[in-house]
Amino acid sequence: MNPVTELRAFLRAALVTPVPRDHRDPPQVLRRRRVVSVLTLLAGAALLWWSLQLEPGNPWFYLGTTALAGVWVVGAFASGRLYLGRGHTRGGHYARPIVQSLALGLLLLALFLAGALVVARVPVLAGPVDDLLDHARFASLPLVLLITVVNGIAEEIFFRGALYAAIPQRWTVLATTAVYALATVGSGVPLLVFAAVVIGLVCGLQRRVTGGILGPAITHVTWSAGMLLLLPPLLQIVS
Repeated sequence: MNPVTELRAFLRAALVTPVPRDHRDPPQVLRRRRVVSVLTLLAGAALLWWSLQLEPGNPWFYLGTTALAGVWVVGAFASGRLYLGRGHTRGGHYARPIVQSLALGLLLLALFLAGALVVARVPVLAGPVDDLLDHARFASLPLVLLITVVNGIAEEIFFRGALYAAIPQRWTVLATTAVYALATVGSGVPLLVFAAVVIGLVCGLQRRVTGGILGPAITHVTWSAGMLLLLPPLLQIVS
């Protein structure tokens, strides 16, 4: 099998063809999911906006983002049952989508880093990104990495877990992607909103295929941790 055919087969298995499952909620559970999801979303969006308005180095930023992860997780589990999901394997069976999701996250990371080479040469785009990265430069990198990982997992637990399950099936991917992107608008960083659209769409498609949050969480964390570690030195090289 040539590389192009291999890539197409991989993307089809990871993002297109759903695995068999039946996760239908009774009406009372669905109502609870919707109420809890709306309340959680409002609280989380406000906390995210507040955190991103703080100056780099302000200890409240790290406390705020940690609290934000707690809001997403508590809201998600309060909404109802969550599922890990299963992915396709080469043998035609189903398993936890670990390797598949890791590979997808690395592919996204490579695409974004390649795009960063172009963005770095456009001051109006690079400036807000550089300001956002100052939050990592003015703190302990292990601490920021831990917060990044925890928040990535928490976001997927809520957006691809509780919120996804609360939306009518025909709109799940588009709606969760749009809401996830809108939650980042207050950051004032256009490329962060663009990244949220791409990550939200990919993770939403993964959720539709696997029926759970494990695959999206692995993909999201692989991408976000990689961007945190590799983007700052890459921007320094090209600047």
